[in-house]
Amino acid sequence: MKKELTEWLVTQGHEVDDRGAHDAEVVDYPPLCADVCAEVVGGRAERAIVIGGTGGGEAIACNKVRGIRAGLGHSVFLAEISAAHNKTNVLVLGAKVISAQDAVEITRTWLTTPFKGDRHQQRLDQIEEMEKNF
Repeated sequence: MKKELTEWLVTQGHEVDDRGAHDAEVVDYPPLCADVCAEVVGGRAERAIVIGGTGGGEAIACNKVRGIRAGLGHSVFLAEISAAHNKTNVLVLGAKVISAQDAVEITRTWLTTPFKGDRHQQRLDQIEEMEKNF
């Protein structure tokens, strides 16, 4: 999945900085998620995509980083809502849950769906307050 998605992203003009595992062995994902999220919150990357088995643990790990809004991308619908309502800056995909073709369509949707603002911005502001207080 990573290879196909990377190739597609490059053809669309995106710069890819692969910070993940490069073989089939099982790895501890929290440090990889922390590294990717540090790029986003540090302003060196506008957005990031994380690929895991199901993506569940990766989404939890990413969302522990202040300033990260990671959303699971198990469907085009989730990607659209994630971008439009939650202004996610990390998309988490599950290689055991979706196909590589699905990953491309989900990513395309996530990258091209604009944030709606309005009441959704109010909610993001509330989430930011939560981050400050906990």
